[in-house]
Amino acid sequence: MTITEFLAYELVNLGNFSLTVSELVIIFIIFLATWFLLYLLKRVVIRTISKDKYTAGRQYSVFLLVKYLVWIIAIVLIIETIGIKVTFLIASSAALLVGLGLGLQQIFQDIVSGVFILFEGTIKVDDILDVGGIVGKIKEIRLRTSTLYTRDGIVLIIPNHKFVNENVINWSHNLQPTRFKVDVGVSYTSDEVQVRDILYQCAAEHPEVINNQPEIKPIVRIIDFGDSAIVFEILFWSQDMFWIENIKSDIRFKIREKFRETDIVIPFPQRDIHIKEQ
Repeated sequence: MTITEFLAYELVNLGNFSLTVSELVIIFIIFLATWFLLYLLKRVVIRTISKDKYTAGRQYSVFLLVKYLVWIIAIVLIIETIGIKVTFLIASSAALLVGLGLGLQQIFQDIVSGVFILFEGTIKVDDILDVGGIVGKIKEIRLRTSTLYTRDGIVLIIPNHKFVNENVINWSHNLQPTRFKVDVGVSYTSDEVQVRDILYQCAAEHPEVINNQPEIKPIVRIIDFGDSAIVFEILFWSQDMFWIENIKSDIRFKIREKFRETDIVIPFPQRDIHIKEQ
């Protein structure tokens, strides 16, 4: 058997459909070329990726869009190679596509949402998001779902439509330090100036709290006169948004330590009960 005869040999013959060795070789070459092209493209993106998180996220989103587009083109070429016309395939399966569309509306919505996310770049890999009260870091954006790594070490698979149709807080969007707060109540017998100075010191001693920029230095203020306590508030700025609850906890530990040293009391709620004798 010559090479020409070998390449023309039919592996599958089902009526109008047949698959020859040459067509199988072409399919393998298309698949291999697509994989190799995407591998080279990914290496180029990794080498040229910016250190700036915003630009890096945009570059990765563009790479994912190109990846999906290249695979779509490759699949179309493979279908054409085995003798099936794509236009005929779409036309003949129109009714089936309508039925699938009605039954898989949510999946199509997720896919369309994924395309919008990748194209607009409003959400990128390593962005810190608040989704329905759950704070986490985006680890991967796929066409239908995205992976969110929470502060509890849990990996959540979230449908992409949630990022488009629901309110989502993107803590990383402006790439600026974000303001947070810690509240604490002290007894009315406490010296409010001393309390204020201690709270400033607690915030200033934490390495993740920004203290070297005058316009965003920590602020301490009284926010309320409660039933049993004067309520103070520490406003501080930090860039470590992912572990911010740990930072708040550290500040609260420091507050307790310094209050204990200076005999400043955090009071329990108090109520005065008057018994009326009959």
